[in-house]
Amino acid sequence: MSENVSLLDGSPLLPRPPPPPSRPSSTNTLIPRPPSKNDQILVDFGVGSKDNEAKKNDVKEVMLEIKGMTCHSCVNNIQDHIGAKPGIYSIQVNLKDENGKVSFDPEKWTDERVAEAVDDMGFECKVIQVGELVIRNLLVLPPPCPFDPIMTESKKKKPRRAIVSIDGMTCHACVNNIQDTVGSKDGIQKIVVSLEQKQGTIDYDPEKWTGEQVAEAVDDMGFECKLIQDQEFSEPATIEITKLPPTPKKICPPDTKSPRKFETDGRVELRLNGVKYSKADSSEHLEKCTYSVQGMTCASCVQYIERNVSKMDGVHSIVVALIAAKAEVIYDNRETSADAIAEQMTDLGYTATLLDSAGNSNLNKIRLIIGNLSTENDANRIESHVLSKRGIDSCSVSIATSMALVEFSSELIGPRDIIQVIESLGFSAELATKNDQMRSLDHSEDVEKWRNTFLISLVCGVPVMVIMIIFHWILHTPMHPEKQTPIFTPALSLDNFLLLILCTPVQIFGGRYFYAASWKAIKHGNANMDVLIVLATTIAYTYSIVVLLLAIVFKWPSSPMTFFDVPPMLIVFIALGRMLEHKAKGKTSEALSKLMSLQAKEATLVTMDTEGRLTSEKGINIELVQRDDLIKVVPGAKVPVDGVVIDGKSSADESFITGESMPVVKKPGSTVIGGSVNQKGVLIVKATHVGKDSTLSQIVRLVEEAQTNRAPIQQLADRIAGYFVPCVIGLSLLTLAVWILIEYNLERNANMPPGLRFEEALKIAFEAAITVLAIACPCSLGLATPTAVMVGTGVGAANGILIKGGEPLESVHKVTTIVFDKTGTITEGRPRVVQIASFVNPSLMSLKLMTFLAGATEALSEHPIGNAISAFAKQLLKDPTWPKTSKFHVDSGHGVICKIEEIRQSFASLVLNGSTSSSPEIPRIPDGQTLPIPGTEVLLLQVSSRDVVQPNPDTAKIVIGTERMMEKNGIFVSDVVKMTLAEEQRKGHISVICAINEEVVSVISIADQVKKEASLAIYTLREMGLRVVLLTGDNSKTAESTAKQVGIDEVFAEVLPNQKQEKIKQLKEYGNKVAMIGDGVNDSPALAEANVGIAIAAGSDVAIESAGIVLVRNDLIDVVGAIKLSKMTTRRIRLNFLFAIIYNAIGIPIAAGVFRPFGFMLQPWMAAAAMALSSVSVVSSSLLLKNFRKPTVANLYTPAFKRHQKFLESGRFHVEVHRGLDDSGVFRGHASSKLSVWSSKVGSLLGSTTSIVSGASAKKQRLLDGGAGSAGSDLEDLIV
Repeated sequence: MSENVSLLDGSPLLPRPPPPPSRPSSTNTLIPRPPSKNDQILVDFGVGSKDNEAKKNDVKEVMLEIKGMTCHSCVNNIQDHIGAKPGIYSIQVNLKDENGKVSFDPEKWTDERVAEAVDDMGFECKVIQVGELVIRNLLVLPPPCPFDPIMTESKKKKPRRAIVSIDGMTCHACVNNIQDTVGSKDGIQKIVVSLEQKQGTIDYDPEKWTGEQVAEAVDDMGFECKLIQDQEFSEPATIEITKLPPTPKKICPPDTKSPRKFETDGRVELRLNGVKYSKADSSEHLEKCTYSVQGMTCASCVQYIERNVSKMDGVHSIVVALIAAKAEVIYDNRETSADAIAEQMTDLGYTATLLDSAGNSNLNKIRLIIGNLSTENDANRIESHVLSKRGIDSCSVSIATSMALVEFSSELIGPRDIIQVIESLGFSAELATKNDQMRSLDHSEDVEKWRNTFLISLVCGVPVMVIMIIFHWILHTPMHPEKQTPIFTPALSLDNFLLLILCTPVQIFGGRYFYAASWKAIKHGNANMDVLIVLATTIAYTYSIVVLLLAIVFKWPSSPMTFFDVPPMLIVFIALGRMLEHKAKGKTSEALSKLMSLQAKEATLVTMDTEGRLTSEKGINIELVQRDDLIKVVPGAKVPVDGVVIDGKSSADESFITGESMPVVKKPGSTVIGGSVNQKGVLIVKATHVGKDSTLSQIVRLVEEAQTNRAPIQQLADRIAGYFVPCVIGLSLLTLAVWILIEYNLERNANMPPGLRFEEALKIAFEAAITVLAIACPCSLGLATPTAVMVGTGVGAANGILIKGGEPLESVHKVTTIVFDKTGTITEGRPRVVQIASFVNPSLMSLKLMTFLAGATEALSEHPIGNAISAFAKQLLKDPTWPKTSKFHVDSGHGVICKIEEIRQSFASLVLNGSTSSSPEIPRIPDGQTLPIPGTEVLLLQVSSRDVVQPNPDTAKIVIGTERMMEKNGIFVSDVVKMTLAEEQRKGHISVICAINEEVVSVISIADQVKKEASLAIYTLREMGLRVVLLTGDNSKTAESTAKQVGIDEVFAEVLPNQKQEKIKQLKEYGNKVAMIGDGVNDSPALAEANVGIAIAAGSDVAIESAGIVLVRNDLIDVVGAIKLSKMTTRRIRLNFLFAIIYNAIGIPIAAGVFRPFGFMLQPWMAAAAMALSSVSVVSSSLLLKNFRKPTVANLYTPAFKRHQKFLESGRFHVEVHRGLDDSGVFRGHASSKLSVWSSKVGSLLGSTTSIVSGASAKKQRLLDGGAGSAGSDLEDLIV
């Protein structure tokens, strides 16, 4: 037994101390539980055992150099493949450093064999360092000391392990997606997903999860997941090794009362093959609820509600949206409740209705009206029975409202199941209607309220206007008492009497909403627009009553000057303005209303027998549709839910959801989107996503959140509005005082009696002060941003551009640098066959037969390259029946080999079924032409015509793979074939050799094709003065080839996912405003880091959540549309603000009387009309955004772009390629970007500009064409 545990360098890590005297002399061995065969051991300073024999044998470790890895899928492939072999204890592969460390059993492996195993996977691998870890019986140490521990075993509650089946995974990217998304959730301790076994093993905290919930989390990501097993297990030990003091004679000194603190040196951690995720515990008691808030008029109301509700105990945050008439509150359910918050908002003077309480956002909610409910026992009985069902999270039954609110998981149970449970107890249950949200969007209630107020005020206001014209403007009775017509007494004139009669009902009935709102505002120490209106009308009315009573009591000789005309005229114009404003507000949310109205109200539920015949059909409410239901969709009807077509053929109009104007063909296997309109045929659809999980519901949610979130400029406006009303009241009082002093001391009034002089001064001053109150409008400031944001986000949603709120909308127009991911963003994201080069005489081997044999071979493969070849064969041959295959073998990383029999019979039947001719034709390959297959462009080349293959063989040995695969199977590869491979590699294509009966017949090239609109979109962005960068994890040659095709002159290739985020941060540090465009999980950190993240909706959910803008259509032209919409909206916001500021800055001084010395002064009713007009004009200005038209290929495709396209096709476009985070020679600022754009324009126009580097590279490539090999590749890389 060795006394020491050694590191790689042989230095002692842990001397084994003698046992303490107080303990028995026998040693105890701490050995963690032997992991199962699926466990992987991660080693930092020691090694655990994978198999039980590891306790007996030594462990060797080898360091390997691994070339040829391009991304993390390669890393995972190596770790999974090598790590699963018997005798391999652990493997760690580093993509950046291109090396790997493997620990293994020396009795079963040697370091050369380990390197060869990696090499056989298609990577270049060699041994660079060998070390030895001598560990016998793992580790033998005395028992741990309670005061000075050497090793401590983690004390945790036993977790549970769920084993789930996962269908729908296609590659390691899916594995990483599941592990990243589910593993990051709170309470998930470990997760391992196996692509080969289609299973996942998940360790979780039973206090936070159940096995069913774990399976649901995976299922929610779009995979089919079912729980297989759920059991408690003992977690493997986590051992912490600490350095000992220099002289460890007394490990546990008797006088030590507290443990010594030693520096932690390392940790040996045994866990499953995967990443152990940890996440800071979030409060389990925080909940989010959404309210409809009616009665808000301006930004002061927003500030008022937020300030008062945020003071409540337990409220963590509140965001109020003025135009959407909604409030989102996050609160602690231990300190307050959703009902208490609604009650507080109602007490503030607004009508608050709870729309949604999202305690658990993964659950669906349903409200049911319960019949025959009479006692509390009935409610308890319903609750207990419903809660006993699997998938039910909560159930609450109210006797007062006869309503039940049930939260449930749609994957486990559906609404019809819940209704059936309640009806089985003897109660009736039906869905409660949901119209609150639609009513709040169209503002119909507010429009009706203000229409009634306007009409009441108008009935009295028109006669008031007539009286003012006759008595005040024509007869001038206030200044000429002799023209007054007294009633009962000289102090009460006819005009004052009529005005009193007409003004009183308007003040009481027309002003009731203003009084109610202003009273509640004042009660809570707030001042809003309603307070200004109430002050103006009440002061005018009260002053007029008081002065009239004084005149009557003191028997004045004439009737005094009154202001009875002010309240009716103010309220008429303000009510009219409010009505028009709410109508306009309703139009701002028109896009969201249309989106919500797209949802079908009913669905036709059908059942089918085993032979596919319809056996029954029944109409049900859309909210009762459950997952896996079969739904019948007739021509002209809306598709009720997201699903997959299982029968029928038709086309669907998805224009309002995706922005795609052309109908999309639907056939069995096609996906349909809920809300789209079926055009022609009858479809039978299997529901896959229902309720809030449907695409339409998610789009509505994104738009709602966008219209609730505030732009930074709006927050400033809201703060200004909070101080606006007190300032206006102060200005009004100042106006009153100043004009009394001025008018009383004017020389022209010096001859007037003092009483009359003061009355004249008070009249003018009072009129000016009321006019200031009437004209001031915080509403125009408060409406400037939210109306524009609401219209802008709505227009974006209608065009397939989902903008998540005002902040990204405001930020996009500031962007100077656009960063594109490559795979799935610039390219289609799926490999396709792009070229077939033939080396045999076409009379002996036709294209159809060659493709038939290659497709039959790759039909058994699961590799993306094999899938591309198989899919191409199916498309060319129209879904053939493959011949009999045997001895199929996959040489991982190199290719496949198999034997095909009965070729003639299968191929003859294929030709007969596809042609009218009874004898199979063998068409010649048209050299240099493109194969005419719809949606695919495949170039066909006849490189040579050797007579080396047997004509129409009946049995054949097929080998498809790399050059090394051919060599391993003894197949000769000629120089011509090698040159073809080198040329395809230069283009960035992946090429495989196809050999039949040991003779090379063709080279098939596969590539991830560039999107058709990519070059046009990038050209347009550069024309807009933006710098465009390509950021990808692919190798430099592929990245350069792609960049040349689309016109990107700056490329960062071979960038790891974590480095993408660093590169974005680096670009921002150089002063760039960066927009990142991506679609994958690995793009999500970069999307979050960028100033604006733009995600493709066809990508991963993680990317969509990280982005600020989501493109519903997989179309890069929409990036241009998003930027143009942002610029247009931002300009409109600024214009609205400018108008609101100018209106108040000019209107208030004019109302205060600055032009009175020149003979012009506003009347209060004029100020009220101007104030109402200001709000309406701001909203109307925002509505002009509806004229936005998204750019299309047709209007962007200009003659200049055609010249640019020819320049790209010439191959002279220069691309600067950087690897990793290398930023040498990188443009650092926006000015450089403009210079780059200018030089690109000149190059495009001249069509002859070429760089020295590019020319030298092309010349060198021509020299290297004669001898393909790594040297050429290295030289080209060096030149770049």
